Amino acid sequence: MWVKLGRFILKYRIALILVLAAATAFMGYHASKVELSYEFTRAIPLDNPKYMEYQNFRAKFGEDGNLLVVGVQTEGFFKAGFFNGYASLVKQMKAIPAVEDVLNIPGAVNLVKDTAAEKLQVSTVFPQRELSQQELDSAAATFGTLLFYKGLLYNPETHSYLMGIRINKGVLNSKKRNDVVKAIVAAGDAFGKAQGIEMHYSGLPLIRTNMATKIANEMQWFLLGSILLSAVILFLFFRSLSATLLSLGVVIIGVIWSLGTIHALDFKITLLNALIPPLIVVIGIPNCIYFLNKYHTSYQDTGDKKSALVEMVGRMGIVTLFCNIAAAIGFAVFALTRSAILKEFGIVAGFNIMALFFISIIVIPITLSWLKDPKPKHTRYLDNKLLLSFLDKLELWSLHHQKLIYTITLVLVVASIAGTFRLKSEGFIVDDLPQTDKIFTDLKFFEKNFKGVMPLEILVDTKQKNGLRKNMLQTFERIDSLSQYIAAQPEMARPLSIVEGMKFARQAYWDGDSANYGLPNTLDIAFLAQYLNGKSSDTGKANNFNKLILSFMDSTKQLTRISVNMADVGSKRLPELISNIEKRSNQLFDSAQYKVTFTGTSVTFLEGSAFIINGLKESIVWAFLLIAACMLYLFKSFKILIASLIPNVIPLLITAGVMGWTGVPLKPSTVLVFSVALGIAIDITIRFLVNYKQELARSVKTPTEVVIDTIHKTGISIIYTSLVLIAGFVIFCFSGFGGTKALGWLTSLTLVMATLTNLVFLPALLLRLVKNSRNSKSAK
Repeated sequence: MWVKLGRFILKYRIALILVLAAATAFMGYHASKVELSYEFTRAIPLDNPKYMEYQNFRAKFGEDGNLLVVGVQTEGFFKAGFFNGYASLVKQMKAIPAVEDVLNIPGAVNLVKDTAAEKLQVSTVFPQRELSQQELDSAAATFGTLLFYKGLLYNPETHSYLMGIRINKGVLNSKKRNDVVKAIVAAGDAFGKAQGIEMHYSGLPLIRTNMATKIANEMQWFLLGSILLSAVILFLFFRSLSATLLSLGVVIIGVIWSLGTIHALDFKITLLNALIPPLIVVIGIPNCIYFLNKYHTSYQDTGDKKSALVEMVGRMGIVTLFCNIAAAIGFAVFALTRSAILKEFGIVAGFNIMALFFISIIVIPITLSWLKDPKPKHTRYLDNKLLLSFLDKLELWSLHHQKLIYTITLVLVVASIAGTFRLKSEGFIVDDLPQTDKIFTDLKFFEKNFKGVMPLEILVDTKQKNGLRKNMLQTFERIDSLSQYIAAQPEMARPLSIVEGMKFARQAYWDGDSANYGLPNTLDIAFLAQYLNGKSSDTGKANNFNKLILSFMDSTKQLTRISVNMADVGSKRLPELISNIEKRSNQLFDSAQYKVTFTGTSVTFLEGSAFIINGLKESIVWAFLLIAACMLYLFKSFKILIASLIPNVIPLLITAGVMGWTGVPLKPSTVLVFSVALGIAIDITIRFLVNYKQELARSVKTPTEVVIDTIHKTGISIIYTSLVLIAGFVIFCFSGFGGTKALGWLTSLTLVMATLTNLVFLPALLLRLVKNSRNSKSAK
């Protein structure tokens, strides 16, 4: 069949090339339109309860992750020169398109009791003009008595001050966000330079935008790096510019297809699928090496180019097909998960790895048929004395040191199993960034001075319309008790809720006395209750204070929210915190009267992280089972199946052990290693065992001699391709993302171990199986 396919390809080469060129042009059109994803995560399925609760919250209260914060630390904040410049900065921020609101100290408002009108009037603390030092001192003294702002906009202990910039939701989900964030940072940096002070920026809009930009930049550099590195290695191997350019042409077509597939399927580039183009290069080059290696060996044997090309397709076609199937399975199993981001990665990677097979089997033989016959220097690598000597040593080890091989393997396996018990699962929202990155250091600035900027939302449902107006004092007391419990946690800031607004109003009711910043009581609740209506009594229009109150209630006054900013505590500590808060809320809120829900970006991050890790674990099992099924179909032997799986399980086990001993946590980016490495490493086994099976059927040699021949015939190409694969993944070690970096060195480690187990352990295991089979026949 495969020999016939080789003849067919050569006979209809022009038509096949034209079809491939047209398909590539189509994919190129789509590739030119591919876009970045600006969504933080789509890890959770749409029908997940946590996701549905979050969407319900957003429908009622809007976005919780659209606040970008700007921070400064100075003891001279209320000096006229600095303050007036800061007030001008606020005006610049408000003028930036898509900025909806700016929470800031120069715009802070105060509530003043109007005894005659029997209501609270809103006034600005700082006059909206350039202030003299005397005016500023007076206003600053008033501001210092307003406890509502303490810990929210400033930290008096550390002299830190915060500005919160709310950005339009629609812009945040588009590429326009880049311009908005750049404008905000540029304005802030200009002010910082003029004042000689360091500016700090954080918040989910900034984190998401900068991470998306880093993804795009890294994808370009890694793609270029993988192509250049592959070109260098190929030229060193084959000493042929035409062979090098041919191989690069194959993988470049594959890259175009991968990018085109992303757009054609209406996907966008994410942190995960941005890895696909460089992976296509890394996985596609071995296809080229194996085809070229077989072409050169066949040409040496026959001296006829056409016969060598037919032999190349006939012998390597099935091998490459099953290698690509195994690699595609390693990626495509992610499509079986219910996580959108994993599903997209699995579909695009799996499809394009299979497409690589068809691209390779069309482009390589056709192009070689048009090129000149290989010269002796192009096949000189087949007689590399250093590699041949290395393969001779592998042969001796496999024949004469089997017990030592088994002993060393057993020791490594036992140590690895011990290491797996030290594995821990933990992830952070920004833990993929280096600790020296400004995004990371600025986040730590806000965690140190304001206890963080990651949003957690708690919804209190009274289960009836106008429920917040019924048993008002009782509900407020419970919310306040929960808020005090939350504020006592070292990782959480003082919560904002309708209660804090009512405390602010109560202070104003008692003539601004900060000692009266507290819960309303039976004496003043009647006066303050009017502000729960959300309208001022004279104009019917909501003023700034009314807007604040309204932002913490739904329109029916059945629901209220408690908004908490917290540190990026990680997926291990976060569930502990939430669990403790839930216990406290259960003590405070009777389930018959209230329903308390925890949501927000922090909760969806935790749920998404756990969902991805569980999905990846399941995908490893699926990958193992599907690859095992392919191997069983290919070799039709249960013994060969076992022999093929053991050398690939051992490297994965060693990698898991190394992660445990070195403290690398299980998180989405590191769990990804196992199914990816399994799909790639099994290629080595397939090529070794298929060659063994083919030679055994065609040769009159004994099985032991065939194993030895297989070591020498496949060893060179296995070593070359392993070097390309390892070098390709090592490129990822230069990533600015910790997860991508871990993917690089952990996959490289797995491939190194897989190469050793397949060239040392697998031959020894085959020889043991051959010996046992011979002994059993003799016994009969």
